Amino acid sequence: MSYLRFKALETLSFKNFRQDNAVTVPAKLSELFCTNVFSEETMREYLTKEAFGSIMDAIKKGVKIPRHIADQVAVAMKDWALSKGATHYTHWFQPLTGSTAEKHDSFFTPIEGGGGRAIERFSGSMLIQQEPDASSFPNGGIRNTFEARGYTAWDPTSPAFIMGTTLCIPSIFISYTGETLDYKAPLLRALNAVDEAATEVCRAYFDKNVTKVTPTLGWEQEYFLVDSALYQSRPDLVITGKTLLGHSPAKGQQLDDHYFGSIPTRVMNFMKELEIESMKLGIPVTTRHNEVAPNQFELAPMFEEANVAVDHNSLLMDIMARVAHKHHFHILFHEKPFAGVNGSGKHNNWSLATDTGENLLSPGKNPKKNLQFLTFFVNTLKAVHDYADLLRASIASASNDHRLGANEAPPAIISAFIGTQLFSVLEELEKVTDGKLSPEEKTELKLNVVGKIPVILLDNTDRNRTSPFAFTGNKFEIRAVGSSANCAEVMTVMNSIMAKQLQTFKKEVDALIYKDGLKKDEAIFNILREYIKDSKNIMFEGDGYSEDWAEEAKKRGLNNLKTTPEALERELDAKFVELYEDLGIYTHREIEARNEVKLEKYGSVIAIEATVLADITRNHIIPCALNYQNRLIENVKGLKEIFGESEFKNFAKEQISMISQISEYVSVLKIESENLLEAIAKAKEKSSSQEVAFAFRDDVLPYFEVLRSASDALEMIVDDELWPLTKYRELLFTR
Repeated sequence: MSYLRFKALETLSFKNFRQDNAVTVPAKLSELFCTNVFSEETMREYLTKEAFGSIMDAIKKGVKIPRHIADQVAVAMKDWALSKGATHYTHWFQPLTGSTAEKHDSFFTPIEGGGGRAIERFSGSMLIQQEPDASSFPNGGIRNTFEARGYTAWDPTSPAFIMGTTLCIPSIFISYTGETLDYKAPLLRALNAVDEAATEVCRAYFDKNVTKVTPTLGWEQEYFLVDSALYQSRPDLVITGKTLLGHSPAKGQQLDDHYFGSIPTRVMNFMKELEIESMKLGIPVTTRHNEVAPNQFELAPMFEEANVAVDHNSLLMDIMARVAHKHHFHILFHEKPFAGVNGSGKHNNWSLATDTGENLLSPGKNPKKNLQFLTFFVNTLKAVHDYADLLRASIASASNDHRLGANEAPPAIISAFIGTQLFSVLEELEKVTDGKLSPEEKTELKLNVVGKIPVILLDNTDRNRTSPFAFTGNKFEIRAVGSSANCAEVMTVMNSIMAKQLQTFKKEVDALIYKDGLKKDEAIFNILREYIKDSKNIMFEGDGYSEDWAEEAKKRGLNNLKTTPEALERELDAKFVELYEDLGIYTHREIEARNEVKLEKYGSVIAIEATVLADITRNHIIPCALNYQNRLIENVKGLKEIFGESEFKNFAKEQISMISQISEYVSVLKIESENLLEAIAKAKEKSSSQEVAFAFRDDVLPYFEVLRSASDALEMIVDDELWPLTKYRELLFTR
């Protein structure tokens, strides 16, 4: 009997089953909102009028905060934090590891010559900058190991918060030589770029009162919950976050009975506590439900400014893990932790909002507002068309490769779903006469085409679950993002390509107005018409999972970059590098370094998974199979003693067949696990990260399915009491 598996199951036996940790929820969650956040309301209370105004200018206008103001803010922030029980502070940042990082420093400071006295001290210089070791974070070759210095710098646009007894200050992370080493710094640059470009378009053609355009983000976080004892019993789950072996249970998600079903009590208590902790930290989570797969769930917040939303998602993932532990769960963010059931994504719902209170991707009550909507809508499609491969690269990872195109998530082909009725509107716009419009054409456009958009969208807000980029009424939903991803990367790309596209749009419209003498609306219609023609190849209303679409997409010239190495290879195309450099998002060195980091991570992830798979195969599965085979052999020997040489073969026929089958599968596992280890070693010897990544994809990954197939076959033969790995039925259906 396998100790780990059955010890875990004993923990969950009826006698010792996990007690539900009941959670008391306050009558009004709103009373908890932002209680642990240095929010605008808190700043009004603790800051001087001058300091508060400076912070607001920094948030809304990007104005630099003077040093003397930083000192005032630091003192106020410290006083507030101490009142909440904080003893330490940290610059909370998001390095290229994919998780968050922090180095805690104490407020405690001895008074020099003070005779054993001490005070709590926190200055403006401490607030603005910290110096963590940069050598051990991924940097793509930017920093040598012996060059350890790196800096974190305060981001005043995202509010500070308290976790436990630590004041956390959202920050960017840069190298000693100034290159960015995190997700936040490029995102802030991209947000600034799209703000400037979108504001110029709004003021020039639609509303002179607009002074700022803010990208908004609403993410949807999917995840699995597994009992912590069962999790600890699976070496593959502990080390890789996914199951590398395991036969599918008879019942999975075929009956669709888990989706939106009644939430189990123990899970509900986890969700309640998670919501309480989220509210305290200002994360406005409003939605919770069961997802499609067993033990899979989802939560989502209200829309927020993109930078804050990204911070909140990274913070939430930390909170989820901590709260899950208290309820004897382990949370899985891996995109495909279980074979045979749906994996997990993190849909990013993106839009643009003005400081005058308008959503630029929502139609209005008059033709002018609808033309504004069409302008930003069509420019978004054009941006995605022109930079589809860059968008694909932004969601590329070893774990997300398991999910994309697996008949549960969008394919790796970037296409846009906009709905048949809205598509027909674009077809009408495509017919606009080149040049000046006749009075009849103007009337037709404004009344019969543009004017109908609000009604169309009211009745046509359905989603296409197979589309990686879907318009859903007043936003675009980027559905291909993986559940473990940092939203910042795809948001950096989305806002960068939109900024570039809007810059181009304004130049082209202005040329028609000032050089060709067209009226403003006529110039806009003419440019939009060309963009619609140019972008038609990515517009697809059908089943993105079908083979027919893959063939059709190829005819349209759309790339199907199925794996991460392919996607990252395209990321370095001159067109994409030029985009980033022109907008000031990345330097050429930063682009190459980040590409290198992602390639290295891909190879490392596959290498770890492959090594764990070989280890489990040799140290768990093969010994277990041979143990059971020996039992069968003893059984056959006993039958022979009882029935004699002439008759026992008839009675032992099935046992002999099983003995033979076990030998065949064990042979496969022994030989192929050795071949796998050799393939890992050879892949690591390649001269570049790109060659290493392709070698792991082409020469290492194929062994995964071979070993899994043999192991899963043995799972159906070997006595259940001998099988060492906790089974899918136990992992997925233990509530």
